[in-house]
Amino acid sequence: MNAKPPPPSPLTPPSPSSSRSSSSSLTSNPFPLAHWASPPTFSSAITTSSTTTTTTSSSSSSSNHIRHFRVHVTAGQAKPSDLFLASSSSSSAAAEPAASRDQRLLLLLRQRKTEEAWVAYTECPHLPSSTCLSRLVAQLSYQNSNAGLTRAQSIITRLRRERQLHRLDANSLGLLAVAAAKAGHTRYATSLVKSMLRSGYLPHVKSWSAVVSRLANSGDDGPVEALKLFRSVTRRVRQFPDPELVDNSRPDTGAYNAALNACANLGDTKKFLQLFDEMSEYRAEPDVLTYNVMIKLCARVGRKDLLVFVLERILEKEIPLCMTTLQSLVAAYVGFDELETAEKMVQAMREGRKDLCKILRDSKLEHSSRNGQEVFEKLLPNSVTTSDSEPPLLPKLFVPNTRMYTTLMKGYMKVGRVMDTVRMLEAMRHQEDTASHPDHVTYTTVVSAFVNSGSMDRARQVLAEMVRISVPANRITYNILLKGYCKQLQIDKAKELLEDMIKDAGIEPDVVSYNILIDGCILVDDSAGALAFFNEMRSKGIAPTKISYTTLMKAFALSGQPKLAHKVFDEMLNDPRVKADIIAWNMLVEGYCRLGLVEEAKKIIERIKENGFYPNVATYGSLANGIALARKPGEALLLWNEVKERFDAKNNGENPDPSSPPPLKPDEGLLDTLADICVRAAFFKKALEIVACMEENGIPPNKTKYTRIYVEMHSRMFTSKHASQARQDRRRERKRAAEAFKFWLGLPNSYYGSEWRLEPIDGNEYSSDSA
Repeated sequence: MNAKPPPPSPLTPPSPSSSRSSSSSLTSNPFPLAHWASPPTFSSAITTSSTTTTTTSSSSSSSNHIRHFRVHVTAGQAKPSDLFLASSSSSSAAAEPAASRDQRLLLLLRQRKTEEAWVAYTECPHLPSSTCLSRLVAQLSYQNSNAGLTRAQSIITRLRRERQLHRLDANSLGLLAVAAAKAGHTRYATSLVKSMLRSGYLPHVKSWSAVVSRLANSGDDGPVEALKLFRSVTRRVRQFPDPELVDNSRPDTGAYNAALNACANLGDTKKFLQLFDEMSEYRAEPDVLTYNVMIKLCARVGRKDLLVFVLERILEKEIPLCMTTLQSLVAAYVGFDELETAEKMVQAMREGRKDLCKILRDSKLEHSSRNGQEVFEKLLPNSVTTSDSEPPLLPKLFVPNTRMYTTLMKGYMKVGRVMDTVRMLEAMRHQEDTASHPDHVTYTTVVSAFVNSGSMDRARQVLAEMVRISVPANRITYNILLKGYCKQLQIDKAKELLEDMIKDAGIEPDVVSYNILIDGCILVDDSAGALAFFNEMRSKGIAPTKISYTTLMKAFALSGQPKLAHKVFDEMLNDPRVKADIIAWNMLVEGYCRLGLVEEAKKIIERIKENGFYPNVATYGSLANGIALARKPGEALLLWNEVKERFDAKNNGENPDPSSPPPLKPDEGLLDTLADICVRAAFFKKALEIVACMEENGIPPNKTKYTRIYVEMHSRMFTSKHASQARQDRRRERKRAAEAFKFWLGLPNSYYGSEWRLEPIDGNEYSSDSA
């Protein structure tokens, strides 16, 4: 009954017909994503969390008012026989009354015998009562295991099939959402909360805020989705005039901290201030975590000058200060490369000083930007009146701990101060306070410092030292070493380390380990090895990430196999656990452009636009290289016109239509490639436009290269005196542009001694025999 689904079939480069079957195997995760549609609407009272699970209303009395859920679940879940169908061989069991079965199931649930309750549920030929179902889903979710999540999912699948999903209460669905979020299935957890809102439920604040928190810390558009979900819940709460009715769902300080964290990750100061001011509406008082998130916001928008005022604000409001705040400050200064300030802060704490605010003020750090100036004046009013007040003192002494020392060591590592990192490790070893002794993170930081400096032998010595003194290395330590070997193109040593990691340390590699190895194979031009690691990862049941797919696509694109890259991309699109971004699309474009297949690349770019993305500089750069390889200068003109249009929109600050492409700032590689194509094709007028764009953006054009191209290809372009008059007329405009381009290069031309411009001054200005 608990048999695992078969491992996905290896990704191989056979015929395209096998792509769909292979891609479907990618969706066989133990907790598949469900898409909720057509939810029911409830006119009854809102159901919230309670000590016992209850139904919102009797199914018999509310059947006329309920439009049942319809749930679509992707492939990869347990077999129907594993879920709920009873064996027909037990006629005596089938004869047991339904009420008796429900009582037995409920008794098992009350005794917390979840495993036995699950078995009883699978043997039940009828649908148990709402109380049993809700309680079983809640307890399975509370297990926080893949098996428990899969089983809870299967109950939802059955209820959907029997159009009885309304039997579950808000408490069980909320617990399932929390469990899914903790397991990393944020998209599924989000769909649960949204479905509850659409169906008339209001989830408990602890449930929906947990999902918001996970979204805020996830990649891609996670922070944006976190803010959307937060707004959806609060908007629903506001619709009820009686606050007591929705008291358990109202956002609290923890919920606001999760939303503020999303703002900080986005660097959105205005939204941060809006939410911060809104907290008083729900009587949610800012706590120390709120201001810790504010420290992150200051760091994200480059306001290192305001960090001390966040600390002072905490002290002024008499919020209990915690060690995490001081650790966040040290991390922020390290992030700004202000190691001297971080050192002063740590040293002051070592000396038992309480005037930390004064020390930080005396550092007189100048702000690197004016981002959010008006916002921070409202968030930190004490920063405006700094000269009128004395810096507050810490309420008690704080002693640096292991985490703070390790953060400072990471700063040394970041700037290449390897020996300072080692000396800090030795100093920590001799600390009297055991709370300051090095731990596995500290040793891993030293390993990383040696790896970054290319000293792999010394990094392995640190690993051996960890084993000797019984400080267990973790998967992160080994991943850092794997990356070091791959960077040095020592793939064989990386494979040996992988074996040691599994056999000697008993640590199984994760998706990050395999992503590193796949990327290492790319560095040595081994696409077959990259594919082997990808398939090995999937055979072990490790779900590929977006990086896994794009890295494997890169292997095939760089090795001249764009069709295989396309095959991987199609599987990525069919995997509900990942979301293809512009980087993946660009890798697909790169694969075709490397072979000069411009038309195929242009079709991909059209698909990019159809999927809600816009080509960026990397997209256009790959296309320009493909055009140069294919020798299609006419395509370069079309590409330049598109780039120029988006660049002009950036310069003019225009973007009135939300559906129009965002402004674009081209880089040196793109402009140089386009200019090269135009010069070789004798499109001198366009070449002048491009080099002018380069100069406007502070990019020095390579005049030496363009001069060489002109002399080799076009020095005798207009020297013939025997061409027909009609042909000479057709050449006149091109010749004018060529003379202007020669003037820009500094070659002999007809403009010396006068100001040149592209517009014609006189139709007879140049004779047919001009040099």
